[in-house]
Amino acid sequence: CYFSLQGILNDTTVGIFQNCKELRLRRASIRRCTVSAEAFRLALCPHRLQELDAAWTSGGLTGANIVSGLASNPECRSSLRRLCLTGLHVDWEFLVEDGVGFSSLQGLRTLNMANTDLTDAVLEDICSLPQLESLDISCSAVSKLTALLHCKNTLRSFIGHKLQQLDMSPIRCLSVLSQLHTLRHLDFSEDHFAVDDSDGKDGEDMVRQLLEGSAQVLPSLVSLDISGRKRTSEASVRAFVEARGGLVFLGLLATGASSCEILTSQRNLKVTGEANENQVCEALRRYRDRECFIREALLHLYNLTTDIDKPRPDMLKLVLEGMQSHPTSLHIHLVATACVFNLTAQDLAEAMPVCLLTSTVTQLLIAMESFPSHQQVQKNCLLALCSDYILQDIPFDKYFAVTLVINWLRSHEDPTLQRMAVAVISILVAKLSTEETAKLGKDVFIMKQLLAIVQQKAMAGAMDSTLKFALSALWNLTDEMPTAARNFIECQGLGLYEEVLETYYTEPSIQQKVLGLLNNIAEVEGLQGDLMEEGMLEHILSLLQDSEVEVGVRYFAGGTLAQLASRPEAWTLGDELHSNTVKQLHESIMTWNQLEREMVSYRSFRPFCPLLQTWQPSGVQLWAVWAIHLVCGQNTSHYRSMMEKEGVTELLRALAEHPDTHSDIKELSDSILLMVDQQQNSSASTKNPMKPQNSRQK
Repeated sequence: CYFSLQGILNDTTVGIFQNCKELRLRRASIRRCTVSAEAFRLALCPHRLQELDAAWTSGGLTGANIVSGLASNPECRSSLRRLCLTGLHVDWEFLVEDGVGFSSLQGLRTLNMANTDLTDAVLEDICSLPQLESLDISCSAVSKLTALLHCKNTLRSFIGHKLQQLDMSPIRCLSVLSQLHTLRHLDFSEDHFAVDDSDGKDGEDMVRQLLEGSAQVLPSLVSLDISGRKRTSEASVRAFVEARGGLVFLGLLATGASSCEILTSQRNLKVTGEANENQVCEALRRYRDRECFIREALLHLYNLTTDIDKPRPDMLKLVLEGMQSHPTSLHIHLVATACVFNLTAQDLAEAMPVCLLTSTVTQLLIAMESFPSHQQVQKNCLLALCSDYILQDIPFDKYFAVTLVINWLRSHEDPTLQRMAVAVISILVAKLSTEETAKLGKDVFIMKQLLAIVQQKAMAGAMDSTLKFALSALWNLTDEMPTAARNFIECQGLGLYEEVLETYYTEPSIQQKVLGLLNNIAEVEGLQGDLMEEGMLEHILSLLQDSEVEVGVRYFAGGTLAQLASRPEAWTLGDELHSNTVKQLHESIMTWNQLEREMVSYRSFRPFCPLLQTWQPSGVQLWAVWAIHLVCGQNTSHYRSMMEKEGVTELLRALAEHPDTHSDIKELSDSILLMVDQQQNSSASTKNPMKPQNSRQK
C-alpha cells in the first residue's frame, strides 16, 4: 500500500483497509500523510504487517502511537521486519505508561529513528531487540552509544549522521563501535555546514583513529561514511583503503580527502566526494534525504556543468530528485535551479526525455512559487524556462507558469529579468485554452504592466526583443477576448498603439503585432466605435495601399479595416471614407502574393462569419476569403474540421453560388472548398485503406 506517493491517504481513505480479511496488507507507506492515531490503529494495526514507512506523517501520530498500535496485534509483534519513524515525535513517556516498547516488536530487523527526539533510554529499549540488523539514529539527541553493545552480535548497519549531542570520548566511542563484530556498514558523517571548525573535535579524532587503526577493528566493515568530517586527511584514507581490500563504499564528501590517488585504482569501490563527476553523482544518489550533502554536491555539479556540451539526463534526474526531496530548502533550490539551466541550455533540452523535462519544469514552477522574493532563484528559473523548445513542445501547466511570472512582474523591475519574464508570458499566453486566456484578460494589472513596457521602449525608440514580446503577449491576450480588449482600451492602449504605428513605420515586425491587436478589437461588437478615429484609420489605410510595405503588415491592416467596414451601423466617419476603404481593400488584396511561411494561426473562424455574408461589400468578403485560403493552404487538416463545425464551409458555398459574388471571391472560395474536399477524401482513404482509391482522382 503506497498511496502516500500520490498524496491521497488520510483518515477517510485509510478506512478502506479496516477489513483485513478482504485486504491483507504486508507493506504499507503513509510517508508524509495526514493520519491520526485512531485512524492508524483501526485501519493498519489489525494487519500482519512486515514493513511500515511512517516517516514525516502529520495529524498527531507519534512514534509511541505506532509502536503501541502495532504491539497490540500479536501477529505484528513477530511479523514486522522494517519500521521507519523518521521525523516523528517519539513520546516515550506514553510508551512507558502503556507498558510496551520497541522491544515488544521482537521480529524487527530494520529501524529508522532519524530526525526524532530519540533519547538514551529509548535507545536502550531498541537495542534489546533480538534480531536488530540495521539502525538509523541520525540527527537525534542520543548522547551515549553503549546501548549498541546489546545487539553487537546482530547489528550489521549503524547510521549515526549528525549526532551533535554525543558525549563520549573518542577512545570510548571507538571501543563501543569496535565491539560490533558483525557491522558491515558504519555511517558517522557530519553536517559540515552546521559544525564550526572548533566543534566536533571528538568525532573527528574517533574517525581518524578508526581510519589509521588496525583492520582487526570492525573486521567485517565494507562500507564507511565519514562525509562532512573536515579534518580527514588523505594519508588516513590511504591507510584505511590499503588495509581493507573488501571495501565497496567510502563516503568522503566535504572532507577534502576525496582526491586521494588510491581511490582511482579501486574498481569496485564507490566513493562520494567532489574530486570527479562520478563521486558527485554518487553523492546525489546516496544523500537524497540529507540537505547538507545534497547542497554540497549540487555546488560541485554546477561547476562541472558550466560548459557542458552533451545531454546528461542522468544528471538532470539527480538534480530533480534533490529538489523534490527538499521542497522548502532555499539553499538547495538556489543551486539546483542553476544546475537545471546548465543542463538544459542551448540544444541540450531537446535530447532529454520529455517526461523528465515535464517534471523538471514543474519543479521549477514550484520553486518560483516557494521563493517569490529571492531574485536569484527567480532568475535561474526564468533562464531555464526561456527555451523555445521547452515553452513550445514540453507539456506542463502553462497557466500556472504564466500566473507565477505575472506575479513576479508585480514587484520586480530588473531589465534582464523583465525581458525573460515578458518572453515567457508572450509564448505561453498563445498556448493557453480560451478559458485560461479569458481569466488572464480580466487581470488589469498585466495589461497595464505590458503597456507600460511598450511605452517605455517606444519612448526610447528601442526595437528589442522585450518590446516585441510585450506586443505579442498583448495581441494574444486580446484574441477573441472582449473583456481583455475592453481593458486594453480603458488602459489608454489605443493612443499608445497609434504612436507606435507612426514611430515604427519602417519596422514590419512591430507594425504587424500592433495591427494584429487592433484587428482583435475591431472584431468585438461594441468596441468598433473606439477605433473610429479618422487619423488612425487613414494611417492604417495608407499601410494597406503601400506596395512597399510587407504583405504581413498589409494583411492585418486590411483585417482591421474589413471588420470595421463590415458594420455600417458602427461606421461614423462618412460614406466617402467607407466606400474608399472597401474599394482599396479589394484592389490591394488582389496584388498580394500567397505566402509560403506561416504568418498567423486562428483558434476560431467565428470572427470571419459576419464578413462572409453575401450582402457584404466585395472588399470585406475578399479579405476574409483570402485569410481563410492562406491558413488552409498551409494546414488544411487542422482547419477543415473548424470550418465544418463553425459553418464556414456553408458560407463559402453560399458565396460561390450567389450570382452577385465577385469572380475574384468565387475563385478563392472554390479553391478553399476543393482543398477541404481533397483533404477529407485523403483522410477517408487513410482510415479505410482497403476501399477503392477513385475518390482521390477528383
